[in-house]
Amino acid sequence: MTEHVVLLHGLWMPGLAMHWLAGRLQHAGYTTEIFSYASVGEGPDQAVPRLIETIGDRETHLVAHSLGGLIALQALCDAPDLPVRRVVCLGAPLTGSGAAAGMLRWPVSTMLLGRSVDLLRSGLPCWQGRAEVGVIAGRVPHGLGAFFGHFAGDHDGTVAVEETQLEGVTDHVVVDASHSGLLFSAQAADRTVAFLRSGRFGL
Repeated sequence: MTEHVVLLHGLWMPGLAMHWLAGRLQHAGYTTEIFSYASVGEGPDQAVPRLIETIGDRETHLVAHSLGGLIALQALCDAPDLPVRRVVCLGAPLTGSGAAAGMLRWPVSTMLLGRSVDLLRSGLPCWQGRAEVGVIAGRVPHGLGAFFGHFAGDHDGTVAVEETQLEGVTDHVVVDASHSGLLFSAQAADRTVAFLRSGRFGL
């Protein structure tokens, strides 16, 4: 039976942003579905229940970029019996976004981050769900996030590698890509396929 993957985009992005990666997964033998949500106007409060409903009782994997990774794991926390086997998070600030926290110093940022601000700022305390979670971080520092986040270590221009290192995940890897570049990185795509197949990033 062909395995199914639901893909989630990040903040300020349309579902179309996941199209290239979805194509790579299809080439690897998976069926794919892109879950679109209004990251600013809708936020996690509405996106998480809709994602839970979308998954239903169908066995699936999740592949999520940035904020999408937080929404994916929040859905699994809220509905721990969902039949999700593996999750790959790309550039997701799972322990909280320093860039988002830094943006809050500017009054306009409340409108820019919208209903996603609380989840982006706080992240998750740890991962204790039954799904295997793999995290891919980028280390090419191209992006405006560093202006707000003031990262001390490696980062992808928006999210620090340290912010992707959530306690309890199964595997973690760093690749040469910027935050948006993770969606078009052959290395990140290959690592994603490897994790979906084996639960580890080793190729």
